[in-house]
Amino acid sequence: MISETKSHWEHIYATKAPDEVSWFQTYPRTSMEFVDLFNLSADARIIDIGGGDGNLVDALLEKGFTNITVLDISAHAIERAKARLGERASLVKWIVSDINEFEPTETYDFWHDRAAFHFLTTEALVRNYVETAQRAIRPGGYFVLGTFSKRGPKKCSGLDIRQYSRAAMNAVFSQYFRRIKCKEETHITPFQTAQNFLFCSFQRRR
Repeated sequence: MISETKSHWEHIYATKAPDEVSWFQTYPRTSMEFVDLFNLSADARIIDIGGGDGNLVDALLEKGFTNITVLDISAHAIERAKARLGERASLVKWIVSDINEFEPTETYDFWHDRAAFHFLTTEALVRNYVETAQRAIRPGGYFVLGTFSKRGPKKCSGLDIRQYSRAAMNAVFSQYFRRIKCKEETHITPFQTAQNFLFCSFQRRR
């Protein structure tokens, strides 16, 4: 049985063009700044959580990364990303899964999420995410999370979200991760509205 959450996102990606959703970015500048910060090797194992048909995978391929995984709850989103990439899609591992049900089968050097975490509005779901991340990220590996800040929206795509401050985000992840750097970003949507994001990077404790 398909969950309501999955049905919601399948409908979004089946009915809206890439530039008709608020999170669209031509180039994921802030995310790539964090990639550059950690000086990852070309064969670093990278996973983009909730990557959808976003353009981070394109930017990573352009940088020469060779071990990229994209996870998204929506099969429509992943098929759109594959169609956009063409032959290059075969260079990427694709996983259709709800992050709440994701069972990692390998460990990653770099975990990126600009899309999924702030939709987790219960303590149980947040705790499950933290436990999944700590299993999936190797000791010493890096974790970058973008969420709506306390000055950001309270809903996205018609769904409730949870806003975060630096302190709140650190409190959630500090058991397993050491915070490195945080940065706020004002994202201008295709509809010319401003959304304030908080990005924080962490390192998995050894």
